[in-house]
Amino acid sequence: MKTLIPSLSSPPHALLPSSPPPSPLPPIISRRLAITLSLSLSSLTFPFPSLSAVLPSPCPSSAAVTSKAFLDISIAGKPAGRIIIGLFGAASPAAATRFASLASGSAGVSFRRKEFIKIAPTFVQHAGVRSYGIDADLARRGSGMDLAADELISEWAAEADRCAGLRSTAGTVGIVVRNPARSAPATRIVARNGRIEVEEEGEVGPNGTEFVIATRDSPEMDEAAVAVGRVIDGMDVVEKIAGVSAVRDNTGSPYFR
Repeated sequence: MKTLIPSLSSPPHALLPSSPPPSPLPPIISRRLAITLSLSLSSLTFPFPSLSAVLPSPCPSSAAVTSKAFLDISIAGKPAGRIIIGLFGAASPAAATRFASLASGSAGVSFRRKEFIKIAPTFVQHAGVRSYGIDADLARRGSGMDLAADELISEWAAEADRCAGLRSTAGTVGIVVRNPARSAPATRIVARNGRIEVEEEGEVGPNGTEFVIATRDSPEMDEAAVAVGRVIDGMDVVEKIAGVSAVRDNTGSPYFR
């Protein structure tokens, strides 16, 4: 359904005999007023483009929360608390819908009993669900969801274009859509149809279900994830996850040479 606020005409002016007629003034609608009116008139239909098509989507720092999702976290088998996330359904509709579906299980598959796989200095990263095997089959059968990340990459690119500066401040939640550290493809030698050939190894990118939560301002997240929401309660639980001991890189040790 398309909605828009009908244009507002300027109020009539009293004319004095010696005064020239005033120049017409364009209607002025503040951003806040326009949004308020749009919400109050959402049940009406006008033959004009929608307001969302006229106003650019806001950046994550000012995006409105349109719905909520929650995650109950356990650490070492013990309940650690609940994280409540406000989702940006208007700013990142595809990404927010996917996150809500996977958090609730309405997609046929969910984040339940999946693990956080990375603790970085500025964020923690969840493994998401697999885009192959039983997880992909359940998603297709349960909701017809394709776990590809193409639409989410488009939202990430649009967000990067319209928002200058840091987007992923502490508490921002994003779905991983690309790997900023991806290196050039390696080559390998394969035997195919009785011939030796040299080809490039393809790298499997993120599948559009892994998500990250910024524990600090995180430019790393800006480069890899589209913002879907922000933590509105339970940031202390995120800090508990960030405080879990991680395996250190010991490749510099002489025992690993």
